[in-house]
Amino acid sequence: MSYRIGLVGKPSVGKSTFFNAATMNDVPEGAYPFTTIDPTVGEAYVRVDCAAPEFDETCTPSVGVCREGTRFVPVKLVDVAGLVPGAHEGRGLGNQFLTDLNETDVLIHVVDFSGKTDIEGEATEGHDPREDIDFLEEELDAWYLDVLEKGLEKFETRYHGADAAIEAELADQMSAFGIDKDRMKRVILAEGLELDPETWDETDKADLAREIRKRTKPMVVAANKMDTPEAQANWEEITADPDYDHLSFVPASAHAEKALKNADDAGVVDYTPGDSDFEVVGDVSGEQAAGLDQIGEFVHEYDGTGVQGALEEAVFDVLGCIAVFPGSANGSKDEKGVFRDCFVLPEGSTTEDFAFHIHSDIGEGLLHGTDCRSGRQVGADHELSHRDVIELVSTKQAAP
Repeated sequence: MSYRIGLVGKPSVGKSTFFNAATMNDVPEGAYPFTTIDPTVGEAYVRVDCAAPEFDETCTPSVGVCREGTRFVPVKLVDVAGLVPGAHEGRGLGNQFLTDLNETDVLIHVVDFSGKTDIEGEATEGHDPREDIDFLEEELDAWYLDVLEKGLEKFETRYHGADAAIEAELADQMSAFGIDKDRMKRVILAEGLELDPETWDETDKADLAREIRKRTKPMVVAANKMDTPEAQANWEEITADPDYDHLSFVPASAHAEKALKNADDAGVVDYTPGDSDFEVVGDVSGEQAAGLDQIGEFVHEYDGTGVQGALEEAVFDVLGCIAVFPGSANGSKDEKGVFRDCFVLPEGSTTEDFAFHIHSDIGEGLLHGTDCRSGRQVGADHELSHRDVIELVSTKQAAP
C-alpha cells in the first residue's frame, strides 16, 4: 500500500506541471480550466537515507531507486481536477472533485504565489494568494459541514429523547473521512463542546466541521512560481500571517524541477531530485546556460525546487509517517536480495503493524521482531522509529 497524496489547485496555477515534474508523466498542461478532467495517478517518491551503508552493503531496491545513499521510496500522487469556487455546490466537477479528493491521505495545494491568476484561474496581476488558500479551505469546510449536519439530522430523528452517543452517529456518518467514534469524541471535547448536540449553535457546528477537516484532510501549500519577485514578496507576508499558522508552506518552482529532470535525462546536467545544486555536464547554448544559472540561484536560495520538499513535508512532517526496512539477523539480506524493500508506515506503527503491512500470514504468525542494528529482540507492541531495520520472526511465511 502506498500513501496517496492529493494534488489540488485552481486552474492555471501550475498543478499539472507540478504533477509532471514529480512523476515525469505526460499529463496535458494548459492555461485553461480542467486541463485535467479525470484524476490522474502517478508514482512519485519520497527520500529516505538508505540503511544499507550502515551494514557495509549496497542495496538492491525492488521498487524505486537508491542514489548515493538516498533511497527514493514510491508514493501515489493523484492529480485531482475540478477545484473552483462553489465545488461543494456542484460547480465545476463538483461532487466528483470531492469524491476523488477523499480517496487521498494528505493534500498538496498548489498556489500561484506570483498572483498572476485570479480566483477562477484567469490571467491577471496583483491577485492575493490568500484568496486561493482560503477558498479551498472554505470549500472543504462547507463539504464537511454538510455531511456533519446530515449526521445531526439522523441522530435527532433516530434518538430524540433516547440515551445515545452522538459521537457514534457522527462517526458513522463521516466514516468516509477516516474518523471513528473515539476520535470523534476527542475532537468534540477538544472543541469545548458537550456530547449533546442540542447545546451546539451554528458556530459550534461550523467550528467542529472545520476541526474534523483539519485533522482528517491535512494540507501542505506548495507556493509555486517562487522564482518570481512577486511570489517572494507574497511569501514574506503570508507565511508571517498568524491566520495561516495551521498550514505548512513549501516554496516551489515546478517549472524549475521539470527543467532539471529533463536536462538530467538528456545528459545535460547531473541532478538528483531534491538537491539544492546540480552540475552541468553537457554542452549547452548561451541561452540554456543563462536559464540554468537562474535555476541554480533559485535552488540554492530555497534548498531545492520545492517539489520533492512538498512531497516529503506531506508524508513525513504533516502525516508523521515513518520509513522502515525489513532486515534479517545480519541486518540486510534475504534470499531475494539486499535491502530490497523500504515501507512507509503510519506514525506509531508497531512491530505487529509492520508484520501485517508486509503480509497477513506473517502478522498472524508473528512471534517477535529483532532490531537489526542492536540485535535486541522487540515485542509485537514495540513502537517503531523512522529508519528502523527490523527482522520479523513468524511461524508463517508469506504466501507466494
